[in-house]
Amino acid sequence: MPVVAGLAVWQGWAWWSWASSPVVPVTETVDDTQRVQIQIPTGTSGQQIGEDLEAAGLIRSALAWRLWSRWQSFRNPDTGFQAGTYALSPGQPMVDIADAIRQGQVLQTSFTIPEGWNRQQMATYFEQQGFFSADEFLAASEQVPRQTFPWLPDDIPHLEGFLFPDTYQLPAEGVTAAAVVDTMLQRFESSALPIYQPDNRANLSLLEWVTLGSIVEKEAVVADERDLIAGVFTNRLEQNIPLGADPTVEYGLGIVQTPEQPLTWAQVGTPSPYNTYINAGLPPTPIANPGQASLQATLTPAETDYLYFVARYDGTHVFSRTLTEHEAARDAIRATFDN
Repeated sequence: MPVVAGLAVWQGWAWWSWASSPVVPVTETVDDTQRVQIQIPTGTSGQQIGEDLEAAGLIRSALAWRLWSRWQSFRNPDTGFQAGTYALSPGQPMVDIADAIRQGQVLQTSFTIPEGWNRQQMATYFEQQGFFSADEFLAASEQVPRQTFPWLPDDIPHLEGFLFPDTYQLPAEGVTAAAVVDTMLQRFESSALPIYQPDNRANLSLLEWVTLGSIVEKEAVVADERDLIAGVFTNRLEQNIPLGADPTVEYGLGIVQTPEQPLTWAQVGTPSPYNTYINAGLPPTPIANPGQASLQATLTPAETDYLYFVARYDGTHVFSRTLTEHEAARDAIRATFDN
């Protein structure tokens, strides 16, 4: 090879090594705070992406980007850059940045919904996190997309109970109330729906199953008691005894009782479709969004002859077989708390 040609090849290789290397040398530490967010709108050309990356200080050369992009397009004509918002580091080599955008490794937003939250609690949380307003979420959760999710029960006024509690990640630009609701329904479909058994002990329909599961979720603070609480409620349903569940009364009145301010007799006596002291059977809808453990306990409740339980205010309960035992346990707990 002539000397001039060899020198040109060496210079080309040296230029490419420089142009494709990280903007920040590998000898320097780059942490997450130095990541740069860059948005790539739909339809942006590969050349424009390179120019934007160079302007943002993420790559050394838009020319090198263009040459690499053309080569990759020749090798893999069916792949291309994907639109979205990315968090990229100047410590990444250019080819790694290109791979991230080709694979659609967009910036993700994470959120966690605890078991037992109702729609209003979720709405408040999303508004506080700055995702969207509480009203937007409540409105979205009142749309029942039965065409997409045909398993949803008929005639439900909202999606309470079917917004599965879990940790979620969504593309940053995709966090809308409608997208969140859709994703939570998908998670219910994949995580909760498969465990439902129509021939369960109490012959609960899908809506009844989720409704009872939501009551168990609100009552069971200690995991070891979950099956037993489900067993008590199943016994009462089978014997047509009102469930007498405080959380249903709270839901109907839109309040939350505390040890210092328990439900009053007037509140317990207030007529409501959700008042399970007055009405036998289940309320018309779930009162919260139960997790998988409470849903499973509702299908396989403990075999017990208990018919009552009362909270100790430490998360545990005293279980009783008769009303006399129950009232004695309740009075003893209240006396202890009052003292």
